[in-house]
Amino acid sequence: MKIGFVGLGNMGLPMCRNLLKAGHQLRVYDVVPAAVEKAVAAGAAAASSAADCVQGVDTFISMLPSSPHVRRVYQGEEGLLARVAKGTLLIDCSTIDPLTARDVAMDARAKGCPMVDAPVSGGVGGAEAATLTFMVGGEASDFAAAKPLLASMGKNIVHCGGSGNGQVAKICNNMMLAVEMIATSEGMTLAAKLGMDPKVFAAIVNTSSGRCWSSETYNPYPGVLENAPAARGYSGGFGADLMLKDLTLVTDAAKAARQPVLMGALAQQIYQKHSNDGNGAKDFSSVILQYLAK
Repeated sequence: MKIGFVGLGNMGLPMCRNLLKAGHQLRVYDVVPAAVEKAVAAGAAAASSAADCVQGVDTFISMLPSSPHVRRVYQGEEGLLARVAKGTLLIDCSTIDPLTARDVAMDARAKGCPMVDAPVSGGVGGAEAATLTFMVGGEASDFAAAKPLLASMGKNIVHCGGSGNGQVAKICNNMMLAVEMIATSEGMTLAAKLGMDPKVFAAIVNTSSGRCWSSETYNPYPGVLENAPAARGYSGGFGADLMLKDLTLVTDAAKAARQPVLMGALAQQIYQKHSNDGNGAKDFSSVILQYLAK
């Protein structure tokens, strides 16, 4: 299949490589020339712009940083919706707000193009190993058309309902994760401050009612898990600034829906402070540094 792909960052580039490994022909673009060069070295063809990327392809995939980027690429005066051929399948894998996803999908349908939002979970490691989870919003027929391509890049492809629901699943899940990570950080640091061995306490939690993914698989306390980011100075993984972005998306969406998210809003403020303290590039589990003795 001929595929256009825009957005060759830490996630997009390995996703492109997996599509190439699956035998697809790719036409790619990114504002960073070096990223394009890497994709070309892997077998892709370079396009001169995002709009040029959609010429002569069957499917177009985007992996962009934020809602404004998605609107610019799709809906801007030089956007691809003004140039895309009718019937081209559009897949946006960016993490953006649900309202933007629905608005862009509505414009795409008006142009005669099916579109799904398909944000991902699994991080760079999942992108490289083609084990990502895709949370997909859109019509059932459009999901069915997109699923084989997504299966070249991921392991779990889930239809979440109508347009925008992929984004709903992504940001609400990450809000829960952020709250759990903060709670784990508070519990672990308090137990240690009160004189308990962190490893012993973690073992108790993970066989008790406090157990969660943040405590068992991704424990933020240094020395508890050998393979967690806490064991390598919180390098790699899912960045704290990315978590802050998702929390900002979810609190904005909650305001629009007039739905209270008290813990989500507090988590957003904690991660905002954590970022302001210079920790935005560290893994999101580094939020425990807000609690550890300085």
